[in-house]
Amino acid sequence: MTGPHRPSRMERALGAVIGSAVGDALGAPFEFGPEGAFSARFPEPGQGGEMCGGGGWDPGEATDDTQLAVLVAQSLLERGGLDLPDVFRRFQRWAAADPKDIGLQTEEVLGSGAPWDLAAALHFQASQRGAGNGALMRAAPSAVRFADLGREGTMDAARRIAALTHGDRAAWEGTAVFHELVRVALDGADPLAAVPDALEAVHADHRERYAVVLAPDWHPDLATEFNGAVWPCLGSAVWALRTTSTYEGAVRAAVDLGGDTDTVAAVTGGLAGAVYGVDAVPERWVDALHVPLPGFGDRALRAEELAGLALRLAGGSSPGGLSGVRGSG
Repeated sequence: MTGPHRPSRMERALGAVIGSAVGDALGAPFEFGPEGAFSARFPEPGQGGEMCGGGGWDPGEATDDTQLAVLVAQSLLERGGLDLPDVFRRFQRWAAADPKDIGLQTEEVLGSGAPWDLAAALHFQASQRGAGNGALMRAAPSAVRFADLGREGTMDAARRIAALTHGDRAAWEGTAVFHELVRVALDGADPLAAVPDALEAVHADHRERYAVVLAPDWHPDLATEFNGAVWPCLGSAVWALRTTSTYEGAVRAAVDLGGDTDTVAAVTGGLAGAVYGVDAVPERWVDALHVPLPGFGDRALRAEELAGLALRLAGGSSPGGLSGVRGSG
């Protein structure tokens, strides 16, 4: 008798990228809605129809969270590493194409006309607003790509990508913690057990704030800010992972929190996908998934193409895509 399947590293990498995108699309129709709206509509897990669309989104349509994540992934692969000016240019091209949704802060930074290495800092200097979750939401592909660099390397890469659009270090540190927890999960270890070590690597000015929301006894009801801010968003995702035992359970819990449901579910889905592997992401959700890329043609990416990106980011080959890894090992 064999034990439960332990996902391979490639299955976990696919799970992080696909899982984040699925969470985004699942949560999008419930954004800014009340707590418990998802379970009120879909009381039983596994019943189907949950990729329902609404709120301006088609069923299975990914939002700006995943669109920006894909642009990061494509830049990393096409440029052979982290080319920050290139990532910024792609973001600008996307923002100029009038996407359905774009974070206010991100829109202002990308449209400011300031150089890539000054735009976010100048915006933060003027507005004192820069701690939204808009950098955290797009981080699954870069977390997969830089996992091999170890804790310090992957957290540094996260900070640098976050700083393109977010001038507040709080946004950098939250994205860095996400990178580190995904790195641990890809290695097959428990990211929840890694939280204390990750906190040690957080900038001293922000460590206490993250220690509060990542503590085992924290609940999203205790948040002092809307979950569109980076620290309660990350805290909510870690809470959803901690209090459930499946990918589906984790993202359901995330969407049920209400508020910024697409992003909280995208971050949760990235973590849960890395923990449980791509096979744990319900196929009915994956099949509906599609990612438009305003400014980059009229065609939307399907899950198979996302899987190809994820495999290449993780150092694997892309032929076979999702079907080549699902159920293997």
